[in-house]
Amino acid sequence: MSEPLNLEALKQQAAVRATDLVRSGMRVGLGTGSTAKYAIEEIGRRVDSGELTGIVGVATSEASDVLARQVGIPVEPLDPRPLDIAIDGADEIDPQLDLIKGLGGALLREKLTEIQTGTLVIIADHTKTVAHLGEKAPVPIEIARFGFLSTIERLRAILPGGRLRQPGAQPYVTDNGNYIYDGQLPAAFDPAVLERQLKGTLGVVETGFFLGMATHAFVAAPDGVQEFRRR
Repeated sequence: MSEPLNLEALKQQAAVRATDLVRSGMRVGLGTGSTAKYAIEEIGRRVDSGELTGIVGVATSEASDVLARQVGIPVEPLDPRPLDIAIDGADEIDPQLDLIKGLGGALLREKLTEIQTGTLVIIADHTKTVAHLGEKAPVPIEIARFGFLSTIERLRAILPGGRLRQPGAQPYVTDNGNYIYDGQLPAAFDPAVLERQLKGTLGVVETGFFLGMATHAFVAAPDGVQEFRRR
């Protein structure tokens, strides 16, 4: 009987490969989630060992900010200066390196940060690759809390399937004080067209479509880590 796949080990392998692209003196966007934490820990290890010097992190969530400081990475708030590189995970990666992100809830801060780099490196295990977006994951849509039921009605006119993210008695609240609506995607759609529709809907703050942003992806599978680059 074969051993079960250790997805955590695969995530860590992808993160370590991506961290090889980080050079001393860089401003680094620090992603959020179970895979990105391995990259933060690895950068911290290299800072501690002296392999990397002059690193400054810009965190995409409060959780990543705390972790970065714990492992010795100096952290600055996001400002208009460009980032040299950003490393983050994804919930889905299609063959063009277009992404769905946000199942962890940090999509707005991730997009605000990662739009400021020309090198967005995505790290993932092989279960996150898809033939087309929406194959496995809903698209997270961050919405304002005020009037959220009205916003959801407008969203359901575009994506009839979906639900407000509510892990317990109360809705999930993002770092920015907003709610998230997880929209079920149809079998066939144009992501760019749908993103424009969603962004044009009153009450929507941001979507989990990250289109045309990723430049590299390191995807770990049981037979090794494969690197992909945007064509």
